[in-house]
Amino acid sequence: VQLVESGGGSVQAGGSLRLSCEASGFTFTDDAVSWFRQAPGKEPEVVSCISSRDRSRYYADSVKGRFTMTSDNAKKTVYLDLNKLKPEDSALYYCATKDYGLGCEPRDFGSRGQGIQVIVSS
Repeated sequence: VQLVESGGGSVQAGGSLRLSCEASGFTFTDDAVSWFRQAPGKEPEVVSCISSRDRSRYYADSVKGRFTMTSDNAKKTVYLDLNKLKPEDSALYYCATKDYGLGCEPRDFGSRGQGIQVIVSS
């Protein structure tokens, strides 16, 4: 399994970014890859995920209405569009596969990318 994130950077509050996660080494489906983030000193937070149990789409309350996860199966790539960014969105963002479960909890995730930094200034 290989996951490679790209697209992070520094933006001002209110700005937008698009993160990409290019996947390889496994059978890609739109529910196979999820996004989580981790800020310094904080626990990992699942940002967006599609449950493999019931296909429900999950967004963290803190990002609902601002972030959108999409995928391009032909390119084996998952995207996370970050809009109306806030300073509290600053974190390392990771894409990850569900190696240990079918849900959208951090314990379900296994392989992950190297992480991509998002910095939002006020």
